[in-house]
Amino acid sequence: MTGTTHASTPGAFATAMRRAISLSTLGPSWGINPRVGCVLLDVNGAVLAEGWHRGAGTAHAEVDALSQLPPSAARGATAVVTLEPCNHTGRTGPCSEALLRAGIGRLVYGVRDPGPASSGGAERLANAGVDVIGGVSADEVSESIHAWLTAERLRRPFVTIKWASSLDGRIAAADGSSRWITGDPARHDVHERRAAVDAIVAGTGTVLADDPSLTARRPDGSLAEHQPVPVIIGERPVPDDAAVRRGPVPALVYPDRDLPTVLTDLFERGIRSVFVEGGPTLASAFLAAGLWDEILTYTAPVLIGGPRLAVTDIGVGTLTDAPRLTVHDVRRLGDDVLFITRPKGR
Repeated sequence: MTGTTHASTPGAFATAMRRAISLSTLGPSWGINPRVGCVLLDVNGAVLAEGWHRGAGTAHAEVDALSQLPPSAARGATAVVTLEPCNHTGRTGPCSEALLRAGIGRLVYGVRDPGPASSGGAERLANAGVDVIGGVSADEVSESIHAWLTAERLRRPFVTIKWASSLDGRIAAADGSSRWITGDPARHDVHERRAAVDAIVAGTGTVLADDPSLTARRPDGSLAEHQPVPVIIGERPVPDDAAVRRGPVPALVYPDRDLPTVLTDLFERGIRSVFVEGGPTLASAFLAAGLWDEILTYTAPVLIGGPRLAVTDIGVGTLTDAPRLTVHDVRRLGDDVLFITRPKGR
């Protein structure tokens, strides 16, 4: 007997999917693996067990949930999973096979796995006679793992460009002073986001001028539990005693400005998200090349004037050439405002 695959969104499973999404956020946002949550329901719709993925090398969400049940307790159950179960062997075995061994009767998932090697779990289960329903709460699931999905589909890290500027778009005064344009709440938000990505990227100009550590810190100044990899791009040498070389994670240095090659290498190293904080020259290079997925603009209610703009030439000769952005979110951080924008129409 062969199971069936549906693309509907039954309301009966939406509540369980929302719970699975919430569980997925308990896992790390960085690393090669996505955040995934799983809820197992009995034949009456009651929750049997829950699970989530805790990072590379640990049990996947489906296996984590199954591990909480005695043998045969999941037979005939419904597995509600945010991402299509994997169908390959990596550090752990395929979740599709684990679900089949447990005897589940139905799989409900949010979005398909875009990985060329790991996808196919839904088809594997359907071919084995399991009822498969896909696309449940797909928009919500996609947003919860937006960066990872984008990286997997584009085969490069998700690129976030960040700058802090005055209301008139300046990142520093005429004398170069820029500390601090924004207030404490905005700076704390930046560090929380740094601690949620794989790498921070800066140009050699910024490293030589500002000597940043490129670390993620808590409000008390201590290092956050997860530290991103510092990535330095540029031809000028970085001194051995630079702060970025004294940090908790060894820096990766790319002595050129071939951004596509840099991103490809980072992806192959398992880096799925990068935070570009390298000043206007590097930010403009990413923008001009179209190698960006999100912009964080921390705007302070102050006027500076002068030539030190957040972005330089990005190849826009006329207004019709200007890239249009979609405002994804706007947040008030003390006296400052954070605009989160993404490419329009992607």
